[in-house]
Amino acid sequence: MTWSGEPSVPIEPSVPIAAMVGDPLEDEYRAVRSRVSLGGLPRLSRAVTERIICASGDLTFAADLACAEPALEAAVLALDSGAPVVADGPMVSAGIADFPVVCKSGESLTRRLARTAGIELAAAAVRLAFGEVGPGAVWVVGSEPVAIYEILARGTEPVLVIGMPAGFVAAVGAKAALRESSVPALTNVCEKGGPAAAVAGCRALLDEVRALRGELRAGLGS
Repeated sequence: MTWSGEPSVPIEPSVPIAAMVGDPLEDEYRAVRSRVSLGGLPRLSRAVTERIICASGDLTFAADLACAEPALEAAVLALDSGAPVVADGPMVSAGIADFPVVCKSGESLTRRLARTAGIELAAAAVRLAFGEVGPGAVWVVGSEPVAIYEILARGTEPVLVIGMPAGFVAAVGAKAALRESSVPALTNVCEKGGPAAAVAGCRALLDEVRALRGELRAGLGS
């Protein structure tokens, strides 16, 4: 496991939001906890890991994810302050549809830019999204390895890149480039991944944002 970093910003609550509001996913969390020990992870790292395992049904993510706790803390605080979320494609965008998301992959201007610049659609989508949101965004890549390379090449200065596309060659290489960069990232090492895993990582952070804003207090009976 390559999680690293000790918590430096106190962010509450310390239990998964699903458990607090009585969501059926709590049964999934309990099953995960009975199968793999994540108690040694910092709190946000544990929340993200559990959410990704629940979404994927793959316990081996516990030893395959790579991130640092301070990067997750910074992302939660940035999102709470209004940082935008950018998705690489419609499957990721649909997975976080209850939160404002920028996604340029299906726009006609994206196709036109790709054609005129001679670049792939995913790269064109990153360029247009960056032109709209600027630095300080949370980028969520679940499908397009090219998007990771473009995020790195364009100097997007993200607060966090959630980079988890699946694949044996391009995706593995893109995730390695992300891990080796200086960009704060939540990613994994091997070939597995995909939109569901990337969305799960993002949603774990968004749940923390909602808790900070007190949007779930009604469910807590307070």
